[in-house]
Amino acid sequence: MTLKGKTLFISGGSRGVGLAIALRAARDGANVALIAKTAEPHAKLEGTVYTAAAQIEAAGGRALPVVGDIRDEAQVERAVAQAGEQFGGIDVCVNNASAINLSGTEALEIKRYDLMQSINTRGTFVVSRACIPALKRSTNPHILTLSPPISLEPRWLGPHVGYTIAKYGMTLCALGFAAEFAEDGIASNALWPRTLIATAAVQNLLGGEAAMARARRPELYADAAYAVITKPSRDCTGNAFLCEDVLAAEGVTDLDRYAYQPGAEPEADLFVDHA
Repeated sequence: MTLKGKTLFISGGSRGVGLAIALRAARDGANVALIAKTAEPHAKLEGTVYTAAAQIEAAGGRALPVVGDIRDEAQVERAVAQAGEQFGGIDVCVNNASAINLSGTEALEIKRYDLMQSINTRGTFVVSRACIPALKRSTNPHILTLSPPISLEPRWLGPHVGYTIAKYGMTLCALGFAAEFAEDGIASNALWPRTLIATAAVQNLLGGEAAMARARRPELYADAAYAVITKPSRDCTGNAFLCEDVLAAEGVTDLDRYAYQPGAEPEADLFVDHA
């Protein structure tokens, strides 16, 4: 199964993992609708929704760039409607947009707490909800949410309660949708990497160049996502996958190709016990 002629709706896909997933789909000849806030170049963040669309089309896909904020229900619904009108439907919803702040409880400003909850958990709910009517009409519908397996170990709860709630909320959405829409044949899964992924978040917030050297490239996430969303939807749902496990099941065990810095020892990501 390929994504040729299929339509993906991706939140926050102007750079990083979201863009890598879009480009992997574009190589099959997929249609990709992107909703993201970055319309103009940013000093610290590479790319805009428009440069992402140009890359998608150069890779062999068709793109619909939409400048929008997933915290705004009306903007999301308009973007989903645009995607349906332009491409004739939606087959895959990818919840990629996410905000991160690893502050402890006393240091975390409430406006930052609210931002994480509204983009991560609420945004996942709003975007998925808007896509579900179109997904019900697809022959192989998938919701893929980029969030971690849920662990109640104190080491993941104590240091950054606000962020943990926001990311676990995304996973609860993914698992809940799988149960709610099983009879409709809509697959819903969460996907998370075992190791750091070389993105702006790692560069700017999680350790800079030293952390980037111990990260893997976004293509690892993209290849794992591709493997999930090309499976029959009724046979692959209700999982909180780790990328490397998905790739291993596909026969990909040599991950050196994904190293950001060849030869460096990869570092485990948040919410994962070991790389």
